[in-house]
Amino acid sequence: MAALARWCRNRRLTVVLLWITALVGLTAAAGVAGSAYSKQYDAPGTESGHAASLLADAFPGQAGDSETIVWHTPAGGTVRAGDVEQTMTKVLDQARTLPGVTAVTSPYGLTGVGQISRDGHTAYATVDYRQSADDIPAGQAEALVKTAKAAQHPGLQVELGGQAVGSTEGTGAHVSELIGIGVAAVVLLLAFGSFAAMLLPIATALIGCGTAYMAIGLLSHGMTVADFAPMLGMLVGLGVGIDYALLIVTRHRRGLKRGLGVDAALEEAVATTGRAVVFAGGTVCVALLGMLILRLSFLNGVAVAAALTVLLTVGASITLLPALLSYIGPRALSRRQRRALAEQGPRPEAPGGLAARWSAFVERHPKLLGSLAAAVMIVLAVPTVTLRLGSSDQGNDPAGTTTRQAYDLLAKGFGPGTNGPLTLVATTDGGAARLAVDRLPDTLRHTPGVASVGPADFDASGRTGVITVVPDSAPQSRATSQLVRQLRADVLPAAERGSGLKVYVGGTTASYDDFAAVVVGKLPLFIGSVVGLGCLLLLLAFRSIGVPLKAALMNVAAVASSFGVVTTIFQWGWGSEWLGLGRAGPIEPFLPVIMVSVLFGLSMDYQVFLVSRMYEEWRETRDNRRAVRVGLAETSRVISSAAVIMIAVFLAFVLTGDRVIAMFGIGLAAAVTLDAFVLRTLLVPALMHLLGDANWWLPGWLERRLPRISIDRRPEAPAGAPAAPADRPAVALR
Repeated sequence: MAALARWCRNRRLTVVLLWITALVGLTAAAGVAGSAYSKQYDAPGTESGHAASLLADAFPGQAGDSETIVWHTPAGGTVRAGDVEQTMTKVLDQARTLPGVTAVTSPYGLTGVGQISRDGHTAYATVDYRQSADDIPAGQAEALVKTAKAAQHPGLQVELGGQAVGSTEGTGAHVSELIGIGVAAVVLLLAFGSFAAMLLPIATALIGCGTAYMAIGLLSHGMTVADFAPMLGMLVGLGVGIDYALLIVTRHRRGLKRGLGVDAALEEAVATTGRAVVFAGGTVCVALLGMLILRLSFLNGVAVAAALTVLLTVGASITLLPALLSYIGPRALSRRQRRALAEQGPRPEAPGGLAARWSAFVERHPKLLGSLAAAVMIVLAVPTVTLRLGSSDQGNDPAGTTTRQAYDLLAKGFGPGTNGPLTLVATTDGGAARLAVDRLPDTLRHTPGVASVGPADFDASGRTGVITVVPDSAPQSRATSQLVRQLRADVLPAAERGSGLKVYVGGTTASYDDFAAVVVGKLPLFIGSVVGLGCLLLLLAFRSIGVPLKAALMNVAAVASSFGVVTTIFQWGWGSEWLGLGRAGPIEPFLPVIMVSVLFGLSMDYQVFLVSRMYEEWRETRDNRRAVRVGLAETSRVISSAAVIMIAVFLAFVLTGDRVIAMFGIGLAAAVTLDAFVLRTLLVPALMHLLGDANWWLPGWLERRLPRISIDRRPEAPAGAPAAPADRPAVALR
């Protein structure tokens, strides 16, 4: 690592130009190629997936996306009034001429029977597109919204729903990034007191994340990448990127304060903290790539995209950052610090102030403080027991969006199930099966939980039929999921018996329930693999059985408690509308997998930075009390600063208005808050004080067989450097 630092320092212009060239080149390539992100979150081999495949083969004309235009008149008027019908008929005629539209079904025609509510105040039309929602250009969806909204006036409310329309809802993505970066800049300026030193972590993270963002767009053409993957990558990349650079700059500044020259301090920072950054980034990537175990195509893309972002931010931290640090030289210190260094000479930094007092306080009261920390984590984790995975939909959008308004109007006028009907796809192999399909709608109408059933519609060959079933409950309701299970377990098997008929249940709720079942079934293997790999890495790094086991326990605690916060806000609805995140609803089935990956990786970061300093002191003194005390005192301030930056970045993404990204932002912010301020600076040191020398125990036979990995190896002192060991306190913390 020291050699890498020297190379980057000696060829600093080359390093800077290489990074800028990569960013500009990928930006140009992404601009030309565009992106091909996917909004389809399904799992292969499920019943709902098979139903969708059969439907696409038998009715290719229905394979495209379908949007909905909903209009409503207040009391005193109806949608059948002449002026309303004339206005909306004109709108629908214009919609038929829009690019990409293949058909528009009007409630005023023979084919639109049932598209006007019983009270006559609400009506809707369906707009069918040739392409799926993923492939509909934003301009086409915006044209539909503009055409329909032009008819709205005080006596006529017009709203739109559908995936393509939902993609036109403006988000505050760039605003959130700017706010997060702004808060990070303030924290860095307060921590460093140097404007130049403040800029470098932000510039490094932005270049690393920007390069990754453009690369992910190109990657989407080669593999399935979820539409939220780039934003998730930016969310994680900005947080860890700024933090990693902060840690290296902090170590570099310590070297300068001890009297090292710029070059010597730079080499030491990269050779010590840089190694910890590489190790921490590696654990994050391992945790993210653990999603590949699930073998779900769109999660594979998320895993690769997020890991690529972390990898590039780590690369920027150990190559671009040293080059930039060599440019600013002594200005990494504030003017006051440079003046004190010139007048008083180098002085090793002794931990003091609040950090030292807190460390001594934890040492004196490990049982009490450890118990309090454990109680906090348990209380916050309790809501996780009620976690329900399911299909949040446009009914969970913020109240002011057109998609939410359309959803609510349909639910009020036609029943909640109208927003997510079930699709039953039947395959027949003879007359008896065809007859069974014809009788099936009558059976379904008498099934509890069913509001209405459409007639059976057959393809040209007569071998595939489709029946639309509208539940009497919302798509995300437990009752709708129960109806899906009842149809599959009881109603449909009875109808199939002895007829050669086979019926598959599809639709929004069925698809999400199937996906959730696949994820939950593989979750134990996934979590076990991620935890196991993380423990193995820590075992190799710290030569201890206790350190990896405590890390695994702390990671599980952070995950459970952060999920408790997510459940409280998004599923219980405590403050979700106030935060502009829409009404309460179930948690997305893929959220646990992605959050577990990210949280395990981020939790390992703080474990590495905290315990590596303790381990370093333990190797030199063999005094566990001193090792824990000094390690906590010297790292708690930088961990707190890094955590505040990461929390600010994560919470800023709540402003995007995207429910999924907001879940990630709040969940990750909660996890980092608890990890940094409850676990790593309270519960972990308390436990390490209680366990004593057992923290560092490793069986001799295992010690001899394990390869040696050094996280924070000190380089040999450069010529002319002071003899004092780096970062050793001048005054013992007794």
